[in-house]
Amino acid sequence: MTTRLKSFALSTAFAACAMIATSTTAIAASPQSGPTAPEFTGISQWLNSEPLKLQQLRGKVVLVDFWTYSCINCANTLPYVKSWNQKYKDQGLTVIGVHTPEYPFERDTGNVKTALKRLGISYPVAQDDQYATWNAYNNQYWPAFYLIDKQGHVVYTHFGEGDYAQTEAKIQALLAQKN
Repeated sequence: MTTRLKSFALSTAFAACAMIATSTTAIAASPQSGPTAPEFTGISQWLNSEPLKLQQLRGKVVLVDFWTYSCINCANTLPYVKSWNQKYKDQGLTVIGVHTPEYPFERDTGNVKTALKRLGISYPVAQDDQYATWNAYNNQYWPAFYLIDKQGHVVYTHFGEGDYAQTEAKIQALLAQKN
């Protein structure tokens, strides 16, 4: 009996982890109720851009994408992120990748630069080697999207893959809002 209970507990725990790993979450909030987005902090290197501050991006919609180049789930989201950047950058969207390494070799700026070139990423990327911005956002996932409205509030989050149409619809709605 004890062995069966232990087996059941382990299988339940594994199922819960698998469900968490494959689930996605999207949370929407009104611009008035969303928390103010944390500033980028502890960035060791900015790639494809001069250092950016959220304060200077007020009046724009900002998509912050926490990712790392060797994560397959992150790679699967990149075609969407790159497409949104291309489609909406002239309408007021700023995409910022926050590259937060999972493994030591992902901290090497040369490796990150090579990955950006290979993956065709042209938008700004903040190299967050010490997890300072990751922690400021209380983030726990790769990939993770944080949409920030024109007033600087986090109004939408999505963790993991999927719900691309919903995320794009939220981008469009935020771009349509008056400053």
